[in-house]
Amino acid sequence: ICEQLGIPHHVVDTRDTFRKEIVDRVVNGYREGITPLPCSQCNRSVKFGPMQEWARRERGLTRIATGHYARVRHCDAAGDGSGESGQRHQLLRGLDSRKDQSYFLCQLNQDQLARAMFPIGELEKPKVREIATDIGLPTADKKDSQGLCFIGKVRLPEFLQQQLAVKRGDIVEIDANHEVFADRSNLTLSERARPYPMTPDMGTVVGQHDGAHFFTVGQRKGLQVGGKPEPLFVLGTCIETNTVFVGQGDHHPGLYRTALRLEAPHWVLPSQQRASPSETTFGLRIRYRQPLQAGKLVCDSEGQWFMDFKNPQRGVAAGQFAAWHGGADGTEVIGSAVISE
Repeated sequence: ICEQLGIPHHVVDTRDTFRKEIVDRVVNGYREGITPLPCSQCNRSVKFGPMQEWARRERGLTRIATGHYARVRHCDAAGDGSGESGQRHQLLRGLDSRKDQSYFLCQLNQDQLARAMFPIGELEKPKVREIATDIGLPTADKKDSQGLCFIGKVRLPEFLQQQLAVKRGDIVEIDANHEVFADRSNLTLSERARPYPMTPDMGTVVGQHDGAHFFTVGQRKGLQVGGKPEPLFVLGTCIETNTVFVGQGDHHPGLYRTALRLEAPHWVLPSQQRASPSETTFGLRIRYRQPLQAGKLVCDSEGQWFMDFKNPQRGVAAGQFAAWHGGADGTEVIGSAVISE
């Protein structure tokens, strides 16, 4: 495309950073029983880290443009101190709600946003393809990219099996009526945010797996256990006992939680930072393309951070990012944090 358009093409070698910050973290995360989100980490640590710095240092470029479906708004804010030249830089959702990628940019800081441009954030995907066709780009009809870029055409389970040892263990089915899933509405926020304390003796062994570290909460495929009235879903895993806990049907109570605990938050706009203790209503999101959920971002008197949802959330997985949005329609990404458990 660069050759066709007559613009320079440069390659920035960030392999060492990428391997350490992205690939190794993914592998180690799964080994520890969490589900990392490499795309958000890559944007923060690689694309808008070394690559953006190279563009400034080696080429004197003040802005870097990427093809993310997101928007950035540069606003005057004299004395705010949150960005360059007294400006504040807002990260906004892409205009195409089906392709909005602001979730993957939720770890960017003010300096990175100050030098960022998202040219297609104001367009919908069909319009982008139309423009590409009109100017004769060879990628106009290219299929959307999916999955993790660094594993190529290999599926994630196959990649992980190349990196992590196979360790046979039990798949334990726990009935939806088990007392461990009893109503939690009377519990404290901290108690509701904890994963269900499942143990192997709570259910029945229904199969074998090749390692609990290969599975994540909410997963359906890969269990290879049939003969049940309803499909089995992963409710949780235990790395210590190498156990995968499952339940029948996507309505199983073990798949849902009304609260979750967060690691230290990252504020896209530092001036929006909340103090302890505080409760603030935001639009909440715990996965890509998820509609914003009603709830609160809570910091308790001990400085611990939580998301408290109005409605139960399915498949809460440690290691994934949670983001919170502000504005009348939740357009602006205010901050994000890693789900801690």
